Amino acid sequence: MPRPQTPAGRLPTQRLQPENLAQMADETNQVLGATPPVHEQDLCRTLVLGNSGSGKSWLAERLARRLSAPAIDLDGIHWEPGGYDRAREKAVSAAMVRDAAAGERWIIEGVFGWLASEALPNATALIWLDLGEAECVANIKQRGPRHGATAASFGALLAWAGEYRLRQNANSFEGHQRIFRNFVGEKLVLRSRAEMALFVDSIAGGSR
Repeated sequence: MPRPQTPAGRLPTQRLQPENLAQMADETNQVLGATPPVHEQDLCRTLVLGNSGSGKSWLAERLARRLSAPAIDLDGIHWEPGGYDRAREKAVSAAMVRDAAAGERWIIEGVFGWLASEALPNATALIWLDLGEAECVANIKQRGPRHGATAASFGALLAWAGEYRLRQNANSFEGHQRIFRNFVGEKLVLRSRAEMALFVDSIAGGSR
């Protein structure tokens, strides 16, 4: 029987020692109906979803190296070159994602659920990074502005990450959860950096 959810929609969590993280991940995935990928062929076209600052790029880059596949950041498709101040036309962005997803091998990562959905028909696996907003905001602050971000756009990114469970669109916790539940292929939810590291170790022989 599924365990009760908190008012924010997040599954209950507890502080666990590293040796118990694998058990926690298994229990969480059972609740969400996940079917974790265990073979490299299951990961050849993997979509990684999650809040800004959740570690999507970190995970995607390591999966891409292991699988000899390109890592594709949806930010680079959604935004025009030069920063985060001007978005591409939606039809253009969607077509770019479909073109990328037509490849034989890829790791596509991002927060934009509406764009990620363009890749879903060709995806072999879906990984959802469900970390708390406070941790995501702290991660963004630690890495600092990237890709030509201005002070204003960086501040907007911090606010955006802090509103993950408050937004009501495809780029939110609710939107990502809906995509995850509806995906019929191999799928996995990871809820901490430690779980991500364990997953990378499990498929990459400990190479990070």
